[in-house]
Amino acid sequence: MPATPAYRPEEILAHESTRSARLKWVVVVDTALEPGRLANAVACVAAATGEAVRGLQGPGGPDASGAEHPGLAWAGCTVLGAGAEQLATVRAKAVAAAASAETDDDAVWIADMPLAAQTTRVYDEYLAELARTAPEQLQSLALSIVGPRATVDRIVKKLKLL
Repeated sequence: MPATPAYRPEEILAHESTRSARLKWVVVVDTALEPGRLANAVACVAAATGEAVRGLQGPGGPDASGAEHPGLAWAGCTVLGAGAEQLATVRAKAVAAAASAETDDDAVWIADMPLAAQTTRVYDEYLAELARTAPEQLQSLALSIVGPRATVDRIVKKLKLL
């Protein structure tokens, strides 16, 4: 199985448009969620992505007063909305793309936020609920997908910007 997608050092081109990046990062979220739960789902899958995908975070820098600000995702992130059924379809396409990747350059990485993550208050209880849930019964509230630009575009085509 291919590795998690990553930017090679020579690909980190913070001086170029995000559209020139080899990899694309999207977050797809269930638009039926109330605003607080929607924001929580996006933040959680984004945190997992920032931790997992090497080279995604750009360097930090100072503002005009000299106060430092941490690095952000230099290649950008597109946040898209979908209904629950669309989100399940996108997840299935992303899982299939990840499974069919033949090389590290084809790798697709997915982080999802299942409903159980927002309905439990103890992380171990979430993990136990997740372990009891069959993949076809998994209700994702948000997905984070990183992979080759063309592959990710095919997975999320026709979804609207949030």
